[in-house]
Amino acid sequence: MNNKLLYILYQPYKWLFFLPFALANTLFFGIMAVLVSTFVNQRVGSYFGGVIWSKLNGYLTPMLVKVIGKENIQKGTSYVIVSNHQSIYDIFLVYGWLGIDIKWVMKKELARIPGVGFGSKKVGHIFLDRSNSRVALESLNHAKQKLVNGTSVVIFPEGTRSTTGQPGVFKKGAFRLALDLKLPILPMTLMGTNHIMPTGTLDIKPGNATMIIHKPIEIQNYNNETIRELMERTREIITGPLIKQ
Repeated sequence: MNNKLLYILYQPYKWLFFLPFALANTLFFGIMAVLVSTFVNQRVGSYFGGVIWSKLNGYLTPMLVKVIGKENIQKGTSYVIVSNHQSIYDIFLVYGWLGIDIKWVMKKELARIPGVGFGSKKVGHIFLDRSNSRVALESLNHAKQKLVNGTSVVIFPEGTRSTTGQPGVFKKGAFRLALDLKLPILPMTLMGTNHIMPTGTLDIKPGNATMIIHKPIEIQNYNNETIRELMERTREIITGPLIKQ
């Protein structure tokens, strides 16, 4: 009964303050990210447009965050970060609380969206196009230049948000990228965000979220022929905590 009453009392706050404010600050921080990336550098621009934006909206939800395994991140090392994907709030959780400079891999089609494509390119997010070998090679070379000195890339290998809370089928893209760039994979498990904002809804509510950062997987012993072994190993690590909950 108490939970139902709290849910009802939360609705005016959500509709009259939080959602309008979130839309407004998303526009503001997006513009700030582009300006700072252009006139200072992309790392600082990403901090303004990613970290501060995410923490502000996370705190105002409110989302209480627990991070486990930060000691598994070696300072100055770049990773291909592979994570399950439960909710839009995963973006707030990763951007705000991971604590390292990150880029997102985005579909090439998003580059054509007015504002989104321009802003994402300015901040340094990566658009990969494997539709033909020449463009794919150019994309990879461009990615290599960005993923140095601890700047890492985040990929949700499911390609879409889970509706069940359990990871779906992993696609090969993240693992091919790790092999192509010769970067270790950093598996990560996200929990609780699907209860804060379930997939396909605006039914936002306060909640707890947990980020588990697992030990990196070195990729030297893997190649294109054994990529499925790498995928299965990574998926087992990520799903372990979800099965136990």
